[in-house]
Amino acid sequence: MTTEEILLHHLQVIGQGDIDGILSDYAEDAIIFSPNGLIHGLAAIRAAFEGFVKNSPPEFLQSFKIVRQDIDENIGYIIWAAKPFITMATDTFVIRDGRIAVQTYAIFSS
Repeated sequence: MTTEEILLHHLQVIGQGDIDGILSDYAEDAIIFSPNGLIHGLAAIRAAFEGFVKNSPPEFLQSFKIVRQDIDENIGYIIWAAKPFITMATDTFVIRDGRIAVQTYAIFSS
């Protein structure tokens, strides 16, 4: 799969709240750099996404919009919003062997 295909799948399964689908995008030893600290490995990533899905109101996912997407080989970058919940956020993804190996994100709210 290309970086663009992986990101498209990732955004689709997040929108569906599909935890197993989300995890299928990540490498076994993936790392997420989050505003709350590092998240290492699939078990921790599962827990983070389960909390996200459980605590997000349905309107949040419905309001999710990609503002910009840039891809350069194995690196993907998105700017997104979910107004009124999140004014702006960014994610960067590093893809290795068809899986997300590293992700960073930052959230800006009003």
